[in-house]
Amino acid sequence: MDSLSGLLAFVRAAELGSFVAAGDRLGISASAVSKSISRLEDKLAARLFHRSTRRISLTQEGLLLFERCRRIMAELEEASAELAQNAAAPRGRLKASLPLIGHRMLSPLLPEFHARYPEIELELDFSDRMVDLVAEGFDVAVRSGELSDSRLQARLLGPFRFMLVGSPGYFHRRGLPLHPGDLLDHACLRYRFPYNGQLQLWALRHIGDVATPQLSHFLTCNSIEALVAAAADGLGIAWLPDFAVGRELADGRLLPVLENYAAEPGKFSAVWPSSRHQPPKLRVFIDFLAERLLSPAKP
Repeated sequence: MDSLSGLLAFVRAAELGSFVAAGDRLGISASAVSKSISRLEDKLAARLFHRSTRRISLTQEGLLLFERCRRIMAELEEASAELAQNAAAPRGRLKASLPLIGHRMLSPLLPEFHARYPEIELELDFSDRMVDLVAEGFDVAVRSGELSDSRLQARLLGPFRFMLVGSPGYFHRRGLPLHPGDLLDHACLRYRFPYNGQLQLWALRHIGDVATPQLSHFLTCNSIEALVAAAADGLGIAWLPDFAVGRELADGRLLPVLENYAAEPGKFSAVWPSSRHQPPKLRVFIDFLAERLLSPAKP
């Protein structure tokens, strides 16, 4: 860094033809400029300026160094300006890991995000596996539940809850379940996690002496989209996150049941590798998700 400051003092003095003018430009004294250049000359073992009481002029060695250093300083100034522009206008590739169920949550928001930040290129990986953000080069991940990796920073994005839903036609044929035990007499549509093959539990709360039944299933699949469609088509009752069925509930294609038995709400958080500086593209992505998930726009 001392050499860099010496080079900067040298370039400014050569450009302005004066130690006093260079000092004014750099915000230091003429004496400090002179001493900095003298240290540089000692390090290079070369005289860079002819000095007199009235003026300074470059030696042959100084002229050679000046031509090289001027190009370097110009590139540094250009890089500094480019970084400042990046901070003002977020841009670049952003690699994000999201849970499979997040597809229906995030997809409706993508046009708005692109309109706000057209220079950000999103690379979205939808998977229920626990990715290693640092090792796999992810900028951010959206996760549910408790977070334990100390290498990561986190921010709450918003709550969600699971609910039991079915179509009006299905309930007209089969009746409404009034407590969890009634589910034994209904067609259950179950989700199977694609990464480990396990069936998703229907986490109903116990009220009084009513326990969650051991459910059978009429249909299982590893796609939230397929479960939403099957429930809306009247094939049975599904256990789905509220954000996945918002449209269907709003237009009446699905109805909620057993709402008093629903488990406590969950939460989504954004997590990213700990760093002193948060890139603008990451900051605006997290801010956008928090804004839209904590305070969703009304349809």
